Amino acid sequence: MGHNYNHMPVPSADRISYSNGRYQIPDQPIIPFIEGDGTGRDIWKASVRVFDAAVEKAYSGKRRVAWYEIFAGEKSKAKFDTWLPDDTVEAIRDFRVAIKGPLTTPVGGGIRSLNVALRQILDLYACVRPVKYYRGVPSPVKYPERMDVVIFRENTEDVYAGVEWEQGSAEAKRLIDFLNQVMLKGGKKQIRPDSGVGIKPISVTATKRLVRMAIRFALENRRTSVTLVHKGNIQKFTEGAFRKWGYELAKEEFRDQIVTERESWIIDNQDRYPKLSIEENANLVEPGMEFAAEEFRQSVYREVKTVLDSIYATHGNGRWKSKLMVNDRIADSIFQQVITRADEYSVLATPNLNGDYISDACAAQVGGLGIAPGANIGDGYAIFEATHGTAPKYADRDVINPGSLILSGVMMFRFLGWMEAADLIEQGMERTIDQKRVTYDFERLMPGATKVRTSEFADFIIQNMQALVLSAAR
Repeated sequence: MGHNYNHMPVPSADRISYSNGRYQIPDQPIIPFIEGDGTGRDIWKASVRVFDAAVEKAYSGKRRVAWYEIFAGEKSKAKFDTWLPDDTVEAIRDFRVAIKGPLTTPVGGGIRSLNVALRQILDLYACVRPVKYYRGVPSPVKYPERMDVVIFRENTEDVYAGVEWEQGSAEAKRLIDFLNQVMLKGGKKQIRPDSGVGIKPISVTATKRLVRMAIRFALENRRTSVTLVHKGNIQKFTEGAFRKWGYELAKEEFRDQIVTERESWIIDNQDRYPKLSIEENANLVEPGMEFAAEEFRQSVYREVKTVLDSIYATHGNGRWKSKLMVNDRIADSIFQQVITRADEYSVLATPNLNGDYISDACAAQVGGLGIAPGANIGDGYAIFEATHGTAPKYADRDVINPGSLILSGVMMFRFLGWMEAADLIEQGMERTIDQKRVTYDFERLMPGATKVRTSEFADFIIQNMQALVLSAAR
């Protein structure tokens, strides 16, 4: 570990450590921050004041964050002639937890995305996006308060792996020829020669570690369900495998604490009708069994018998209702259901592309990306970040909504175990929005609202946090 990174001396405070799968958090942790490009400068200045005020009000000086600036993006390019210095990556490795504003995507080759580069270099395999409604936030849906989900999006695979070849390139032609002449030879499927080609890898390893993190989070935070979101009805050996491996992991590692949706049907049937035969139970689980092929009927009979033999003793007589439910939904169906019945979902575990879509679709119902927090987390490292872009035309104008970064800070404090600070920020921000003192993006959608600047929004949050502390002291 260095005494400075990018020629910046390390603050006199303590490092977060990690061993045996757990973080050890000192009372004065060093936390690196990347200010961000464009509007990142404004939202960081506002957010850090809120963070420091919350920690001071919650712990009266017993805890504090030693902020340590590291560099990426435009500021880094100007200072060091590189978009992402090695020292920045090393600092995150050494201090383990960091927070960042939005970063630009370099034009003209090199790193496609600095955000993706950081995820890949540090193996931050889970993109975690909590989406919930805060009182007063303008929404396009009738019941936005029903939305309270946490999305765990796999970060390293799927089409985001970046394994693709441009149409017309020698590499694309070579791959298409191989697929058409060898892998698809003699079949009806052929790839058009004028195609660009990408590879969609989904592995057992990446799937299971993502689902493991989602289930652990759900159990630790008393969430009711984990839903595997996939398009396995069409992409059977990639997204279908994501579903299959997710269920396997749940049963292998969390057997006593979870029940799958189909298991719950089987067990509930047996609870309600104790004299039910295996075949009768199977007919309730799969209506229309009389029309099914014999091989399918026998497989369902075996499934019912296996469930009852293996877990009825621990999950029967209603005990399954206290377990974490693990289920799955087709990706296109979940887009409808998070609008029509969002309260039926709690934690979503998704492959990369599905998670990208569903995160923003959920956020749109509860205020949009302006207040959508996020984190990229691996084993031993975590970066919390604003999820929106840099919006350069609004840079240095003190007008942008800092909510995304502020709520990412809430996520970070919860990750550190500093719940009191996190609660103060969250409640202070909700009060401020409910008082209709908001930045322009919300003001134009809220009749009677007062438009405030980025810095003023932070001021009002801090005032409301103080009011909460005084109220609690009475």
